[in-house]
Amino acid sequence: MIKNAMTVDVEDYFQVSAFENIITRDDWDNYPHRVEFNTHRILDMFANNNLKATFFTLGWVAERYPSIVKRIVDEGHELASHGYHHIRVINQTPKEFHADITKTKNLLEEMGGVEVKGYRAASYSINQNNLWAFSELEDAGYLYSSSIYPIKHDLYGIPDAPRFKYHPNDQSGILEVPVSTLKLLGKTYPCGGGGFFRFYPYKFSKWALKRLNNTEGQSGMFYFHPWEIDPEQPRQNLASNKAKFRHYLNLGKMQSRLEMLMNDFDWHRMDEVFLPPQT
Repeated sequence: MIKNAMTVDVEDYFQVSAFENIITRDDWDNYPHRVEFNTHRILDMFANNNLKATFFTLGWVAERYPSIVKRIVDEGHELASHGYHHIRVINQTPKEFHADITKTKNLLEEMGGVEVKGYRAASYSINQNNLWAFSELEDAGYLYSSSIYPIKHDLYGIPDAPRFKYHPNDQSGILEVPVSTLKLLGKTYPCGGGGFFRFYPYKFSKWALKRLNNTEGQSGMFYFHPWEIDPEQPRQNLASNKAKFRHYLNLGKMQSRLEMLMNDFDWHRMDEVFLPPQT
């Protein structure tokens, strides 16, 4: 059975890009925090299914909830970086980006006592206009990125980017592992998690990932967030209707779908699936 990578973006409901125009970072500490409880719920799920995953963790969350970092490492999961403040790369200069990714890598490594190899940009915000980010990541000591969604979307994506792992700079540079997609009738469809996983019927997601594994012979990469298993989270009524639809759709079905997904496929850490074995 082909190995697939399970990943979690460790951030709270009020930190998502969809709400950044109504919730400022200065107000984050004024909102009820639910990320610690929900991340421990995810870790419980993974433990019950004997599953190891990669946790792309915000530095802001790690500093406030070191128990999350400790448990991720203690239970054999991969600790990776999601940046410090969930700032999209499109809103950073190269200097600001380098400072952010370096600060977060050093923080997580000090807290976790392990090497942080991977990085995921907030909202997959590496695109055609900021490919310089890969050089900054490599210079900061990261081995891989998972920051590009090879689809057409109003908020992110590089539609013509490779669908499977590749070196964006050169053959010896940093590795990019895109979110999983399916090529069908000349179009590219997302099948790697998030809101699309909540939108599609589970049967479609299962079929798409099986096709990826069995027909294309490729490892899949799936992602979700702790707030996606939390239908009781506080509602942001000032958000746009589009943002609310995307954020709240089928939250009550997410955990049961994840349980099926964990049983239907073979899941591992990103570094174990996509990086060459270390000698």
